[in-house]
Amino acid sequence: MSEYILLTDSSCDLPPELAEKLGIEVLPLTVTVGGKDYKNYLDGREIGFKDFYARVRGGENAVTAAVNMDTFLSFMKPFLEKGIDILYLGFSSALSGTVTSGAMAADELREQYPDRKVYVVDTKCASMGQGLCVYLTALEKNKGKGIDEVYEFAKKTAPRCIHWFTVEDLFFLKRGGRVSAATAVVGTMLNIKPVLHVDDEGRLINMDKSRGRKASIKAIFEKLRAAADNNLKDQTVFISHGDCIDDARYLESMLYEAGAKEVVISYVGPVIGAHSGPGTMAVFATGDVR
Repeated sequence: MSEYILLTDSSCDLPPELAEKLGIEVLPLTVTVGGKDYKNYLDGREIGFKDFYARVRGGENAVTAAVNMDTFLSFMKPFLEKGIDILYLGFSSALSGTVTSGAMAADELREQYPDRKVYVVDTKCASMGQGLCVYLTALEKNKGKGIDEVYEFAKKTAPRCIHWFTVEDLFFLKRGGRVSAATAVVGTMLNIKPVLHVDDEGRLINMDKSRGRKASIKAIFEKLRAAADNNLKDQTVFISHGDCIDDARYLESMLYEAGAKEVVISYVGPVIGAHSGPGTMAVFATGDVR
């Protein structure tokens, strides 16, 4: 059985120690803050997460762009040259062109290295929903399964990764075209928080609304529990947050009360956070329907 790597991009928002423990290779994406480019490493070595959110709260503009094909080629080639195959699980194509660049690179590399396997999965996931898919796939890989079997597992698992989230500041969603200017103004005045999820096509969908922060966090918990396998009992559940750890701990307590086996908490990294803003709260588990 040929050696292979499991590759993802840094929009997965996994805790760096978990990615390292599972042997996951991570391609850093880029965020531009205040006119300067930073690579979004999981450990925050170029721009720390608290620093990023402090700067955004202070009014600095943050923007992102998809990774180009050449970046993927440069990252992937050294593994193929060593006879190592690649399974890449990418950020939702409905939200970024990154996985498309990865697929284009894979097509070119298969021609250059016909004896090697380069597989690409558009997870149609984001943040730690993508991270959850990668995590579960890595567990299968680390059982000693080959790339073909694990590739099939990833394709079946990605649609089962449920995403529910809410945001603190509606104007970040307005800037990205997710809500109208009028909705952002009125919602802010009335303290209305959106309840959103990522659908089967990997798109952000506004599903509901709650009055107040605590109510919106309870809402995403209830939405997740209703859809999750076994109503969350004995599941590993992921939480990502936009620099609001107290809210994440509040959600964590509800998850454990519901019977979750383990809860993993990490930041919404700068690439996602540039679009969702400070105060984002997101929760992820597996179930038959997103």
